[in-house]
Parts: sequence; structure tokens; C-alpha cells
Amino acid sequence: MYKEFYGLRANPFNVNPDPRYLFLTRHTEEALACLTYGIQSRKGFVLLTGEVGTGKTTLINKLLEWLRLQQVATAFIFNPRMNVPQFLDYMMADFGIPCDSRAKSQVLLRLYNWLLDRYRAGETAVLIVDEAQSLSDEVLEEIRLLTNLETFTEKLLQIVLVGQPELEQKLKQPQLRQLRQRLTLRAKTHPLTLDETEAYVRQRLRIAGSNGQQIFEPEAVAAMHRYAHGIPRVINLLCEHCLVSAFVDQQRVIGPVVVDGVARDFDLGDGTAASATSAPAANPEPAKFDLAEALRSLATLADRLRGEDDLPKERKP
Repeated sequence: MYKEFYGLRANPFNVNPDPRYLFLTRHTEEALACLTYGIQSRKGFVLLTGEVGTGKTTLINKLLEWLRLQQVATAFIFNPRMNVPQFLDYMMADFGIPCDSRAKSQVLLRLYNWLLDRYRAGETAVLIVDEAQSLSDEVLEEIRLLTNLETFTEKLLQIVLVGQPELEQKLKQPQLRQLRQRLTLRAKTHPLTLDETEAYVRQRLRIAGSNGQQIFEPEAVAAMHRYAHGIPRVINLLCEHCLVSAFVDQQRVIGPVVVDGVARDFDLGDGTAASATSAPAANPEPAKFDLAEALRSLATLADRLRGEDDLPKERKP
């Protein structure tokens, strides 16, 4: 829709967790290093947490890409709404382990023998569970028991639990203390700083084919950072809708006024944050910001826009 107008080959702000667009901040590099070290050292359990929209799944997809290049067997569970038998079935299928019996004892025996064969061949296997904050206590306990598949010296199965900060709180429950004690490494994703946001936007534009010509004014990027609170997913969606809006008006360079309008459409900042082009209020009140509701609204409109070939017929005033 707007790609030719801005000289782009691809959509730079797609909200899908494409590992090509992984932006390596100091925190992201530390998290990726923690994950790879934990797997290579056979630590057993690694925990990755971070706020909604801070790039956990993109980071995990980058990890999966690396693991597959290393020919490491992986199982990636992205839907936690399963009971124990469903969880085991999905894991076995994703690992590609055939098992004729559905009896739990036979499934675990087949898994143990398969892991042992890989260990003897100098190989490993990695189970990654996304959205782990939504796992039931029963499934979390089953995951803990999977770490009992070991030799005298090393864990046969490496497990990465990925989730929102609620996962950390959940693991503090007394009934999950055994699992918590087995978490050998912890990694976190964080919101972006203003400088990181500027570099993040530039990188995504460059990967999408930009020749370096200015598209967003610095003041526009600062406004996006303010409204998004540094959350990459919200930055992506603000950028996407700013490009659409500016394209409608045939604006080659996007200023903060466009950002303010898009943010206002999504009730980001509740109208109390000072515009990048206006003077600050005498006694500003804290902005009311519901991140979860904003993400749902942005994601809904993003899905609608990506499904249209033509421009939206009407914009909110």
C-alpha cells in the first residue's frame, strides 16, 4: 500500500515475531547469551520473562533459528491451554518421536530412550514453552518432572520457559517451589530507551529496504516512544499506522502531529501527555495508560489493515 511511496520492499513494522528484525539491545544480547549458554551447558531449566510486547517471542524465534542451524532437536509449545496428556502428545509430535501407545508410562519411556540415544550421539534436545504464565500447576509440575530424565552428571532435556512477569509470581507459590529451585538461569526482556527506539526504527526501515532517506522526524520518534512507553510491539503499530496516515495525505516525512493523531485514535496517553510540538502544561497529571487494552486495540486494527489491499475509506477525525 505505502511501500512504493516510501521506497520500501517490505512492511518494516509487521507485528509478527520475525527473527530477521530482532533488535539487539544490551538486555537482548544478555538474554540471548543466557539462553544459548544454558542450552549448551545442559543446565536443564532456563527462564525468560518480560512485559507484553517486549520481544520475547521474536527472541525465541531467533533462538529456534540458531538451534535448527546447529541441528538441535526442538519442540516449541506456543499454546499453554492444554492438560498433561495433551501437552505430552504435542511435545512428542513436535520432536518427531513416534509412540504407538498413549499410556503415560510408555510415552515417558519412549521419550527417555530417545533422549538417551541423542545424548550418546553427543546431541541434545530443547523444549521451549511460550506463554508459560498460563500453564496449569499440573502441567508445570509435569515439566519439572521431565528434568528427572538425566544421567548421573547431565540433564537429557533442556527446557526454556517463556512468559510474562506473572510467571515469576506464579513460580513463587509454595506448591511450585521445587520447580523454582531448579531454575538455573534467568533472562529478561525490557522496554526500549529513547535512543534504542530511534535505532530500532532505523534498523527496521533499513531491513525493509529503505535507502536511508528520512521518513520519521526525530520528534515523531520521540513521541512514539513516549506513547508506547518503549514497548516494541506498540512502537511497530504506531509506526505502521503513521505510515498509512501519512501516505493518505502524501506526506514524505512524518512529524509528531501525525503520531499524536494516531495515538489519540487509540487513546494512548489519554490526551494528557504533552504533544511534542506544544508547550508543557503548568501542572500536568500522570497519563492514564492501559497497555493491555491498547495492545488489543492496535492488534485488531493492524490485522484489519493488513487484510486490505486498498486504503481505509475513512479515518477517525
